Amino acid sequence: MAIGVLMFALSFYLLFSNEGRALQTANSLNEGLSLVVSLEDVNFVNQQIDGKLVHLTGPLRTSKPLFDPNYGISIQAAKLKRQVEMYQWVEYDDSREYEENGEVKKETRYSYNTEWKSEVVDSRKFDREIGHENPSAKAVECFTAAAHDIALGKFLLSKGLIEEINNFKQISLAKLESPHAEIVVDEDYFYHSSNPRRPEVGDLRVSFFYAGLSEGESMQSPADVVTVVAQQRGSRLDSYKTKSGDELEILYMESLSAKEVFERQHEGNFMKTWALRVGGWLMMFVGINLMTRILHTLVDWFPVVRDLVNLGLKLFAASVATSLSLLTIAVGWLFYRPIWALLIAVLALVPIVLAKTRVPSKKNQ
Repeated sequence: MAIGVLMFALSFYLLFSNEGRALQTANSLNEGLSLVVSLEDVNFVNQQIDGKLVHLTGPLRTSKPLFDPNYGISIQAAKLKRQVEMYQWVEYDDSREYEENGEVKKETRYSYNTEWKSEVVDSRKFDREIGHENPSAKAVECFTAAAHDIALGKFLLSKGLIEEINNFKQISLAKLESPHAEIVVDEDYFYHSSNPRRPEVGDLRVSFFYAGLSEGESMQSPADVVTVVAQQRGSRLDSYKTKSGDELEILYMESLSAKEVFERQHEGNFMKTWALRVGGWLMMFVGINLMTRILHTLVDWFPVVRDLVNLGLKLFAASVATSLSLLTIAVGWLFYRPIWALLIAVLALVPIVLAKTRVPSKKNQ
């Protein structure tokens, strides 16, 4: 009951704040598109447009390669990631509900399988730990290294822009030899195992990934081309604060015009808005269901009545959640677009009107 009330209350906040966020983001993107200046030459710093929002496209550049001396890996890229997986026992559960003497009971069966997992699986939490013990830690840890001077032409990228470089691709180990006698290279993995084809629990396999291939000697392919929209501060690209209060610091791993960049951002804002709307509605629906569950409990001993009441309560929850969600969204739009807010409010009454038309009047009875 308490959880239902909490979810019901939080759904209003989620729906209302989401509408304000969506409109603010849309206004910031429109402002950005109207002000952005496209740079023709990324190798020239024009001090006359310092402080302005700029758009530029070109290949990434770093001064030194990233490397892992333990495995002999070296690559000219923005990021290098080492992924370590351990062969471990994994527990699976299969639950089913059944009725016995008018009481609903739950039965759970557990099964175990050995798999490669990057996270350590705690076998102490297994239903049957004996015979399925996993090591408590990995002998080799995962890590991600990033170059300190990632640039686009003459412009250094900010930390926020570097975080957007996540197009990780696995490094091929076909031409590499094993760095140590106890390590075996098989396909694109380094195996800490006596037999990679028949691993034992506790064995490790290590793979490497790179993101943002940059200009310079490389073992893969030409440098990645990126598109950036950010504020020019001397020879540095940083976040740009709009009048609406948002910060524009955008990077795409492809060549795009300024118009295409902002179109992509609008699409992302649209998808996020609808995802949060659906999430808010679902939270409200579940909250109402939990709050009305006591009515379901009262008729739990009468199977036919219980099923009818359960169906009725779900339809009630869906109807109320839809109406209240639409009303909350309408309130969020009220100060920005009042006409749209009025139309949404009218739409919110539809489920209530439909529900009333299905209830027979006393005269017909």
